[in-house]
Amino acid sequence: MGVDDAVGVPKKNWYVAIVNSRHEKTVGDKLQKINLESYVATQKEMRVWSNGRRKLIDRVVITGVVFVRCTETERRNIVKLPYINRFMVNRTADSGSLNRPVAVINDLEIARLKFMLGQTEHPVEINPTAFRVKDNVRVIRGSLRGLEGEIRENSDGTHTLVVSLSLLGGATVFIEPQDVEKIG
Repeated sequence: MGVDDAVGVPKKNWYVAIVNSRHEKTVGDKLQKINLESYVATQKEMRVWSNGRRKLIDRVVITGVVFVRCTETERRNIVKLPYINRFMVNRTADSGSLNRPVAVINDLEIARLKFMLGQTEHPVEINPTAFRVKDNVRVIRGSLRGLEGEIRENSDGTHTLVVSLSLLGGATVFIEPQDVEKIG
């Protein structure tokens, strides 16, 4: 039984604070100064200027986002701070009302992100998508607008839209995530 599981001790979760772009590190520092655990997803990168000057920098991987580990009560106070715009909501959760629950990131996902950013020598890019493999989607723009299919993962890790043809298998096409919406 961990400390967070003890009776009467509020559980701390990782929340996603939305902040102004290019202010992530400053906000992370401010939160730590008031004794709150925060994490800004950064990666070391060699930046080369046009004059040939080179410098190793910490590049923010997820712009406009600071992860904050706190209790729900602390989160309600943090959102009132002038440098916190809001907290991300879980758009995939069914709340049964207009209000969506606040997004909670589990400890393992934060640990994986920290490990990946700290260990890889290749640039990490975050591709925001609310789609998962086997989700049914509809194309909402472009020449394929109106076409419905399923998201599949390829052997190289990329995702494609599959249109099922019952006797022949499936026809596949790469499509940008912003061009589809989840259905069903």
